[in-house]
Amino acid sequence: MPRLLALCTAVARPLPGKGYKTGIFKTPTTAPLMIDREGLIGDAICNRRHHGGPEQAVYGLGDADLDWWSETLGRRLEPGTLGENMVIEGVDSRHVAVGDRFEAGDVLLEVTSTRTPCATLSVRMGDPGFARRFMEAGRPGFYCRVLREGVTAAGDPVSWHRFEGARVTMPELLRTYGRNIPDADRLRYLAAPISDKLRAALTG
Repeated sequence: MPRLLALCTAVARPLPGKGYKTGIFKTPTTAPLMIDREGLIGDAICNRRHHGGPEQAVYGLGDADLDWWSETLGRRLEPGTLGENMVIEGVDSRHVAVGDRFEAGDVLLEVTSTRTPCATLSVRMGDPGFARRFMEAGRPGFYCRVLREGVTAAGDPVSWHRFEGARVTMPELLRTYGRNIPDADRLRYLAAPISDKLRAALTG
């Protein structure tokens, strides 16, 4: 069974060259952590307009994503480098869909949406063009809501329960983010447990 390879949190830190603090500088911890409806207890979320909240409580990546970026960039990326809260063994975010569920320890997560890159990520990576590279790579990771609160830790087994309805994958969401989509796709999106923000955009 796959394992939870890392749980990562951050303290608020100034972003170099900017006048604000960020919680993107995450580092792994070996201690068990409580995860509630708002995310990992003790994890800094500085810009709540765009980050955090129950629909984006946990940001996950697969080890395949982290390995791919490490090879692409020519340096080993440690868990947390891209701002992720968790890294799951045996997962490639290109194959994750809205409604997929991940169970680790006492915690049950449900995928709601994809991550879209921002200028903060580019500054974090020391590359002004990194947000564009992130979009083009199509390995965006996945945001989750917390269906069952509890405690989990790195090393815990993870069960991946795939959504049984029509799949809306993370690369597809990233590719269509902010764009008009055909009615058939819109209905497929709405049939999945997408985030409230995406649902409002599709029905507004």
